[in-house]
Amino acid sequence: MADALELEFDRGTLVCRSWPAGCDPAGLAGMRWDARVGCFRAPARCHARILERLDAERVPVADTAPRPFPTLPRVEAPDLRPYQAAALDAWRLAGRRGLVSLPTGSGKTHVALAAIAELRRGALCLVPTRILLEQWRRVLAAALRIEIGCYGDGVRELRPVTVATFESARRHMHHLGDRFELLVVDEAHHFGNGARDEALDMSMAPWRLGLSATPPDGPAAAGLAELVGPLVFELSIADLAGGYLADFELVELRLDLTPDERREYEAARADFAEVFERFRELAPAPQWIDFLRWAARTARGRQAAAAWRRARELLALTRAKNEMVGLLLARQRESRVLVFTSHQDAAYAIAREHLVMPITADIGRRERGEVLAMFREGRLRALVSARVLNEGFDLPAADVGIVLGGALGEREHVQRVGRLLRPAPEKRAIVYELVTRDTTEVAQARRRRRGLRSRGARAL
Repeated sequence: MADALELEFDRGTLVCRSWPAGCDPAGLAGMRWDARVGCFRAPARCHARILERLDAERVPVADTAPRPFPTLPRVEAPDLRPYQAAALDAWRLAGRRGLVSLPTGSGKTHVALAAIAELRRGALCLVPTRILLEQWRRVLAAALRIEIGCYGDGVRELRPVTVATFESARRHMHHLGDRFELLVVDEAHHFGNGARDEALDMSMAPWRLGLSATPPDGPAAAGLAELVGPLVFELSIADLAGGYLADFELVELRLDLTPDERREYEAARADFAEVFERFRELAPAPQWIDFLRWAARTARGRQAAAAWRRARELLALTRAKNEMVGLLLARQRESRVLVFTSHQDAAYAIAREHLVMPITADIGRRERGEVLAMFREGRLRALVSARVLNEGFDLPAADVGIVLGGALGEREHVQRVGRLLRPAPEKRAIVYELVTRDTTEVAQARRRRRGLRSRGARAL
C-alpha cells in the first residue's frame, strides 16, 4: 500500500500500480485489472473523471500522467457571429465538453479558434483528410501567430497547437495523448462506433470540442457523447440560409427509367428482396452490415448482395439523368456548377459525355489542387465529384449543384449543399436533385430533405 494513489500515462492508457489502504481502484472510471502486468489500467480519456472522484472522496493522488505544454501566448480572440458566440457559451456551460453542430460554411473553425484563444492551453485538432490538415494549419497559424505542429501527410512535428489527421492520431496517440489539454475534433460524426474511436480514448484532454454539420443519432450519438461530450448546440442550413449563409432553392427533378432499365432494375430488386425478407424474419430489427455478413455465408446470399449493388449502379447514372445533366449544364453555362454522384464510374462517364473535369480519389493531390484553383479562378466552370467534394473543401464560387440521387444519405447531402452556401453578395444558390420515379431513390430523397429542414424545396 502507498500513501497516495499513483497515476501514470502508458501508451494511451492510465496505469495505477499502488494506492492507499481503503481505496479500491476498481471503482474508478474505466479502471480494470490488467493481469499481464499486475496493475489497474484505464483509457486515458478517463483521467479527469478519475481525479474528480478521488478529489470528492479526499483520496491523495500522485499524478505523473500529464505532460502539458506551457501556457500559449495571449492572442486576441476572433470576432464571432452571434450564433458562434452562443455555441461557445453552450460549450462552456457544458463543462467545455460537447459537440457543436453548424452547417458547412458557417464558420465552425472560428468557434474552435475562440476556444483555443480563451484557454491558452495545448490543443490537438483532429481532421479527417490531408486537405483539411493544410486548411486548419493555415487558419490556426494566421490567427494564433505561432508555429503549428502537424501529424499527417508524412510529417511529424509536435507543437503546443498541433493538427493531425484521424489516422495519424490513431497511430501516434500513444505518445501524444498526455501532452494536450484541449482536443478539437472536426467532422466529429466519423467517431462513436468504429476503430477510430481509439484515438479519442487514448487522449487525456479534459476539454473536448466536437464540430460537425451532421451529428449522428442512435448508438453512434451515444458513443460520441462518451468520447467528446453531448450535443450542446445545433443549427441547420435552414436556420442560417439567407442571412449568414447564401439563400438557396432545392429543386427535385423526377425522371423515368427506359423500359430496358426498368426491367433490369425490377429484376435486380426482386432478386435482392427475396433474400432480404428472409433475413428480416430472422432479425426483426436488422442492421445493414449484419445482412451483408449473413448474406456472405451462402452463394444465394452473395447473389442477392450482388443484385442490390447492380440496382444501385444502374440508378447512379440512368439515361434520363445523363441527358438532364447535359441540359442543366447548358442552362447554367454562366454559373459555377458542382455535379455530385456516389459512383466513380458515373463521374467519369459524365466527364467524358459533357467535357466536365472529374474530381475522384484516383486524382493525385497536386493535380486536384490545380483543378480546384482553376475552378475558383473561373477557368473551369464545372466539376463532377464522386464523393470527394462532400467534405473538407472551400469552394465559395460554386452556386449551382446537380445531385444525381443515388444511395448516399442525409449527412452527405447536407455536406454537398453546404459546399454551395458560402455567402457572397446577392448570391442565391440552386440545387437540382435528380431522382428516379418508382425506385428507392424517392424515399431516400425525402429523408435527405429532412436533413435540410426542407427549406425552399419543391418537386417537379
